Amino acid sequence: MTENNNNSENNVTDTNNTKNTPEVVDMLLSTQKEKILDSENMILETQKRVWGALKKGYEYTGVVNESDQFLRKHVFTKFNMVVLYVDLVGSTTMTLEMPGEKIAIIISSFAQEMAAVIRQHHGYVLKFVGDSVIGYFDADENGLLASDNAVNCAKSMLSVIQKGINPILNQYDYPDLMIKVGVDFGQNFVVRYGADAEQSQVDLMGPAMNIASKIQSMAKPNQILIGSDVFDRLHPTSQKEFIPIIWKKDEWKYRSRLTGDIYKVYEHRA
Repeated sequence: MTENNNNSENNVTDTNNTKNTPEVVDMLLSTQKEKILDSENMILETQKRVWGALKKGYEYTGVVNESDQFLRKHVFTKFNMVVLYVDLVGSTTMTLEMPGEKIAIIISSFAQEMAAVIRQHHGYVLKFVGDSVIGYFDADENGLLASDNAVNCAKSMLSVIQKGINPILNQYDYPDLMIKVGVDFGQNFVVRYGADAEQSQVDLMGPAMNIASKIQSMAKPNQILIGSDVFDRLHPTSQKEFIPIIWKKDEWKYRSRLTGDIYKVYEHRA
């Protein structure tokens, strides 16, 4: 898993971590009506694309680079976001057991299906890193809504893998795919590597990027883990789906900048 390292990786970003009553949460979430996703249709469309890729060599049209456009408008500025890392489990083993061209199709299909889920939940696809996808959700205007969108996105990813992609792979006697997801909230800085405003690479840096990556690396197959700063911003109904992780000694060492205590991580329990 590729990570963005900096000197503050042992600390979690210092953001307002206020508690919200259910009434306040409901009020803020109601300020933007979200389109209800048709999960059954989403899964069917996924199956069509994956089947087409394996059977007919179907090629995806690719992800519109909305993230690049968004980041270039905010170069050298800080803003709050929810960062999501999703990593494909066991891809190294697959490369030893399957034809190379099929591996390429499966990993490409996985990455682009995960990217589609991110976009469907109003997020941006930052980049593909090997067999991982990094997405983010703009939280400057409404951190509550962005947190709910990111968590719902993570749950949809699991559904797409288990109900959409794996049944197609099973028809070809290919192994099931599994994923690990890590999500965190915080302030990040938009950087541009070069003077060319249109061509120089743009990227994100900040503790939230690092901690989301660290959280993802601690997840088990088909497990969603979120940081405390995400959990605290979820609707109370969604919070009931999560339980705190109890770490073994020195298993998790990252601390909150706000309190200095070990940063809490929560596991999704369906």
